[in-house]
Amino acid sequence: MARSQPADVERAAPRLYLVTPVIEDAAAFAGKLGEALEAADVAAVLLRLAPGGERDLINRVKELASVVQRRDAALVLEGRPELAARSGADGAHLSGIEAFTAAVESLKPARIAGCGGLHTRHDAMLAGERGADYVLFGEIEPDGSRPSFSAIVERIEWWSQLFEIPCVGFAAELDEVGPLAAARADFIAVGERLWTRPQGIGAALAEAARRAAAREMTA
Repeated sequence: MARSQPADVERAAPRLYLVTPVIEDAAAFAGKLGEALEAADVAAVLLRLAPGGERDLINRVKELASVVQRRDAALVLEGRPELAARSGADGAHLSGIEAFTAAVESLKPARIAGCGGLHTRHDAMLAGERGADYVLFGEIEPDGSRPSFSAIVERIEWWSQLFEIPCVGFAAELDEVGPLAAARADFIAVGERLWTRPQGIGAALAEAARRAAAREMTA
């Protein structure tokens, strides 16, 4: 249940939730992923998979799960809840309350069930009531759209003041990390744009971690 909590509860500085590019060749990506995980404290990795046959998808997940889990991070699949147990993943992230509701019983209690794509406060509360281990606010939609950053910050502030279930704030750019941390997100999701930064993923992720810890209001 999405239980309420006192507004004055102090939350720890957020940890990072690393979102991968869409992965087709797991072996080619494993080294880069390992570099990223060595650079900063990462709580979880959201693995996005290119389409493929079931056996191929399971093999991709298994190869990257070993990279992630030996560093004490959780590997969460974007969608694909049916593959989580068979591939050794720690859980799945579902977008939208309908997809989450359909999948949550197949994941809990053994695996993580996360929920994003929450366009209203009501949907976020429903996700909490139905067993979400976390809710995510601010991700970029498949069509490239996204709420205004001020609306994302407001939603995280609202959630963090009222509910115990962790919330994840999605940072599309490094400059968004500090304000999301200041809004008291429990985790900061950092995604594709960090993988292509000229200084390399390790340096970019280390900078994201520094900003999360400092809670810099730069956006």
